[in-house]
Amino acid sequence: MKFYLGIKHFFNKTVISKSKRRSLLFSLNIITGLLFLVSCGSAKNATYFNKDANMAFANRSENLNPIIQKNDLLSIIVSSINPDAAKMFNVANDAVAQSSTNAGNTTRVSGYLVGQDGFIRLPILGKVEAVGKTKNLLREEITTLLINRKLLLEPIVDIRYLNYKVSILGEVKNPSVLTIPSEKISILEALGLAGDITIFGRRDNITLIREENGVKRMRIIDLTSNEIFSSPYYYLKSNDIIYVQPNNAKVASSSGLRDWIPVILSAISLTIIAVINLK
Repeated sequence: MKFYLGIKHFFNKTVISKSKRRSLLFSLNIITGLLFLVSCGSAKNATYFNKDANMAFANRSENLNPIIQKNDLLSIIVSSINPDAAKMFNVANDAVAQSSTNAGNTTRVSGYLVGQDGFIRLPILGKVEAVGKTKNLLREEITTLLINRKLLLEPIVDIRYLNYKVSILGEVKNPSVLTIPSEKISILEALGLAGDITIFGRRDNITLIREENGVKRMRIIDLTSNEIFSSPYYYLKSNDIIYVQPNNAKVASSSGLRDWIPVILSAISLTIIAVINLK
């Protein structure tokens, strides 16, 4: 803006005809407007849910029961009216998972690993098939085995995922892999935990990568529309990957276009001054 006002003041003080002055000032206005449009992004695309208002959407959380897959790590806790008899079922016999934090610390979490054959291995019960089942179904089957083999009286089985996680990548403040103890998280909550989308991120073209029936599929999500609340992808599933794409301003900045703007402005000003002096 200071550059524009300086050039305009120079024109007004320079002794040239009014017609030439109007022509040069018109050209300067056009050039300045174009540069302003190129350098600025749309404020509308930097906000969420700006297309509709005052609407209600049904909750789709009833479809969130994940299917157990190979390499899942499960916590299986068994209790009964005889605590001593239940102790042997609460010792993970197979796997230990390791994860690293941003501070460089390493944590070790024990649990039952679902093997490549689709089975987990429980004390006394032996191999129990887990792949392709929900937690509720696996819990019912283990409970039935304990009762039928008369191993425990009135057993209670609780199963939780130890590796329920989602990955947030791209134009967010803190790209990270999030472990979700509650086993339920929406895309908005996940982005919030990652520090939200930066001003350079596209809110209308977010990529969700999800494995469905052994096939990884990509879905495009538009957070500028309220339709996200009725989308089957509003709630994330374990191992989902969210990628926030950069907008044109970030791409231009990365390519070095912004670095050339002062050079372009200087060249334009020198050209205008030279034309004036020649005339």
